[in-house]
Amino acid sequence: MVKTILIPTDGSEYGKTAIEYGIYIAKKLEAQLIGLHVVDVSLMQGPVFSDISGSIGLPPYQEFLPVIEAGLDERADAILKAFREQCEAAGLHPEARKALGVIDKTIIEAGKKTDWILLAQRGEHFHLAKGGILGSTAELVVRNSGKPVLVTPAKYQDVESMALAYDGSSPAHNALKLAVNLSEKAAWPLTIICITGDQAVADKLHHKIEAYLEPFQIDCEILTIHGKENREIMKFIQEGSVELMVMGAYGHNRLRELLVGSTTSDVIRKSKIPVLLTR
Repeated sequence: MVKTILIPTDGSEYGKTAIEYGIYIAKKLEAQLIGLHVVDVSLMQGPVFSDISGSIGLPPYQEFLPVIEAGLDERADAILKAFREQCEAAGLHPEARKALGVIDKTIIEAGKKTDWILLAQRGEHFHLAKGGILGSTAELVVRNSGKPVLVTPAKYQDVESMALAYDGSSPAHNALKLAVNLSEKAAWPLTIICITGDQAVADKLHHKIEAYLEPFQIDCEILTIHGKENREIMKFIQEGSVELMVMGAYGHNRLRELLVGSTTSDVIRKSKIPVLLTR
């Protein structure tokens, strides 16, 4: 049961789309939205600025700190005000919170008291991140929050159906449970895709899925697709058959990810639809 959804918001265009998804899903699931703006603590620490100001004869960084703090605080209030207004215009009554800290750690800590975390694929500092989403806030939150995380794309569209990428791993089975519960609650048809070139493996996966689905009354289809995981998942997404992809996050060990890459990171970086991830 999803009762509370945390939405970290930074005022970016991607962030505004995340709020649209939050409103739509909160209505579907009858959940409470909690908006969070994190004032990045690194912006309050100015070693680089301090060095520059000293070298060109400006006053010390400490003299600018109150002005910087006031500006960031004012901006945070404006972002949360816009969040509240967007939700209230849709008939919701959200909570709005402001915090100072390291962005990903603050989101993870706040997320401990909620059921889901919903955040944008890219934030306001995306252009500064090495390799884009990889290693940035979204991936760090997915890896470390211990909660389902919905990563939303640039453009909004209503969710009317969803898919699950299933490989039989523990994270994938947790994602299956999540997808089935979501299908029941929101009445979204579910397509489960098993990506393997081995028919024996495919049969085993189908049997495992069917055994789990037996007690449930949902609209569900199971497909076997041959090919490479990340490529076939992205191809399926691009075909436009569904508006939400559910996945188990990081099903393999970190060494394998370093050597051959991560399907999870690849999909959340490139997907044009929301991706719901669980460990």
